[in-house]
Amino acid sequence: MLNLWDPHLGLALGAVLVTAFLLGVVHGVTPDEHTWPITFSYAIGSYSTRRGMIAGLTFSAAFTLQRAIASELAYLTLDKWFTANAMVDYIVYVVVGAVMVWAAWHLAGGRHWHLGRTHKIRNDELDPHLQDPRPWMPAVHGFIAGWGFGAFAVIIYTVLAPAMPSAVWGWVPGAMFGLGTMAMQVAAGGLFGLISQRMKLTPEMIRQVALTTAVRTLGWGGAVFVLGGGLGLAFPTVGAFKVPTGVQIHNLAHISLGTVLVMVSVLLIGMGTLIRETRHWSRVAKSRSTATSTPFGASGR
Repeated sequence: MLNLWDPHLGLALGAVLVTAFLLGVVHGVTPDEHTWPITFSYAIGSYSTRRGMIAGLTFSAAFTLQRAIASELAYLTLDKWFTANAMVDYIVYVVVGAVMVWAAWHLAGGRHWHLGRTHKIRNDELDPHLQDPRPWMPAVHGFIAGWGFGAFAVIIYTVLAPAMPSAVWGWVPGAMFGLGTMAMQVAAGGLFGLISQRMKLTPEMIRQVALTTAVRTLGWGGAVFVLGGGLGLAFPTVGAFKVPTGVQIHNLAHISLGTVLVMVSVLLIGMGTLIRETRHWSRVAKSRSTATSTPFGASGR
């Protein structure tokens, strides 16, 4: 029976590949600071189920490439330069956060990413400066975020990759892990895109809500990532805190800095913005509908 919690050395080739894929599935479906904030931001910002799935695919394809490279390095025992230093994860947080802030600035048209609109635009006007995300942007995030180091990476690099029969196969566990993550991220991207598409607003308002949500999630979420990474670098003991939950599932077993980052960026900032913006534009749509109706509309006169 496969043990996803603590796989042991000496697994057969088939068991290694299945374990790597299933670990990727778990990684993709559980709250993870290296995947959820990015997938949510770009999928919501796409305001389409299909484009949301493409965003998830693009992100996870780059993530898969990175994990395959790192898996090969692990087989060749060249991974020590990034696995031996506990500071690597904090550095990745800072870099990912900085790229998120840049992406927010780009989507906001280079204007006031912290608000998602300029000060000259009234609350009932669409922001003309918001820009759709470029197709390659999730890929950049995916490749950078993949260098994050957590429980899943430990298993891939220290148990599964070394079990490969030769260097020709060294990259395969990382790739299988990435493909498992990809399956869940594509599904999540489609779901997040569907959420934005199903809002009962005009297409222009849906785009406004979706991009504003993406801008604020990337902008404020990126700032939180930079702050969290900086905290870990300055105070390693504080940054490495873990509160056991008693759940033997990676990403759910402990409440850690990574858990705080994903919850703040996705649930507090992302979902909070989505709910607020949807309610706001629903009120705007209702008031406009009321203003354009006539006193005789009900009787047809």
